[in-house]
Amino acid sequence: MTTATTTAPAPAPVTTPPGASWAAVSALARFETRKLLTRVPVVVALVVYVAWTVWRTRVSFDGFPALQDADRATQDGPLLVGLAVLLSANHAVLRSWRHDTERHLAVLVLPRWGRTVAHLLSVVAAALVTAVCVGGQFAWEALKPGAVGHGSPAELLVGPLSVLFLGGFGVLLARLVTAPFAAPLLIVLLLFLATFLGFSADSWTRWLMPSVGTYSGVTLPSDLIGRPAAWHALYLGGLALTLMSAAVLLSGGARLRTAQAAVAGAVALTLVGVVGQSRDVPETVTEARVRASVTPEKLHTCVERDATTYCAFPEWEPRTGDWARAVGDVRALAGGDAQARPLVVRQRVEARHGLDADATLTPLTRPGEVTVGTAWGGNRVPEFAVAVAGVLVTGSEATAVELCDGRMVTVMWLALAGRPDPVADLRRVRIDDSDTGSAIVVARTEPSQMTSAQTELLRELLELPRDEAAAKVKAGWAELTAPKVTTDRVAQVLGLEKPEGEDECL
Repeated sequence: MTTATTTAPAPAPVTTPPGASWAAVSALARFETRKLLTRVPVVVALVVYVAWTVWRTRVSFDGFPALQDADRATQDGPLLVGLAVLLSANHAVLRSWRHDTERHLAVLVLPRWGRTVAHLLSVVAAALVTAVCVGGQFAWEALKPGAVGHGSPAELLVGPLSVLFLGGFGVLLARLVTAPFAAPLLIVLLLFLATFLGFSADSWTRWLMPSVGTYSGVTLPSDLIGRPAAWHALYLGGLALTLMSAAVLLSGGARLRTAQAAVAGAVALTLVGVVGQSRDVPETVTEARVRASVTPEKLHTCVERDATTYCAFPEWEPRTGDWARAVGDVRALAGGDAQARPLVVRQRVEARHGLDADATLTPLTRPGEVTVGTAWGGNRVPEFAVAVAGVLVTGSEATAVELCDGRMVTVMWLALAGRPDPVADLRRVRIDDSDTGSAIVVARTEPSQMTSAQTELLRELLELPRDEAAAKVKAGWAELTAPKVTTDRVAQVLGLEKPEGEDECL
């Protein structure tokens, strides 16, 4: 008797499509992106960042931004998001260690380096979200009616690249140290270094930080900024790619030629960026700064409105209308020939020291010339009005800043009476924010001084109906603008009570 045996057919070999692993990486990246963007630290950081940006941008630059300053204002907020992404990305990579599933994941079709790539792609998504926020903030500034100048794309890239750098650092740290407290300690260390150590403002080493803020009271034309923004963006992008590529290598991707090439290329980009941003300000920029400071008239574009010529740097030409309204308000209150006297409003800036200093400009000595700065809005408007009034009363800026007689009352009334809230603007132009007693009156050039008696008389004049006060000023214009007229005499001409305060300049 024979027994027939039947052999079961061998199963067909399973072949994995070439793109299957990348499909798995993509699917895991989408999952990790949703997890990362919904984690509490990231959500809180984004909400705080967006709320702070909206709150600040509503009133930033007093509604008159120069876009070459507005681009740098986008760089600090993303650092908060970057620290939250660092913590959350590190926490996500360590999830398999916390739940003891790393040994199970090791037998799946998706290799460890593929899982690292998925986590890095989630960090890229967070950087893109930050880029949208940065773009929205800058667009808001650019759409303001008073916006002038030109922003730098390289400066705008700093915020998103900072998030990419910090998030990549978090993933790399998880591949180096599996302890859960490593990321919080790293954040504390970074904050300590940024707060207490820092880098010298004059040293190139400050550009090794993700964000290099230059906080200055002066606004320069965009071609005089002199910051190595493009080199810094290259350095920051290269550094982020270096950390991300290193994380892939440490996750078992050392044999991947793509990863090896990525590390080599990223390191090269980083070094090129470091060398580029460590250079001094280009000589062409230094020479242009001197020209703009010493002979601005050679760079100006001039337009004439009524009896006034407005000369501005090309980027500020749209702002001449705002200057003209301020000049018109002062002229309308003046008497004699001051309403039609030719004036030249000349824009000036001290650019020789770059953004790190804001030196006081020397008063113009040519008759009928008035200085206007590169900033506008807020306190700058009444300050400019005081400068215009001073030239109309005394003839020149150099004479106006040396006023120490009753003409100061006329100057201040001309500057403030046409404003919506004259007393509030009086406080704005005085260095101690006072509206009584003696004080220094700030200006774009040299400051001047008001005595207590002059302040008292000015307040009394501002309390009158504007038309009534204007009639008194125009009727007595010759005496009110006469050199060395006393404050008491000004009060007599205006028909006001003699002030009781002191009337001596320091």
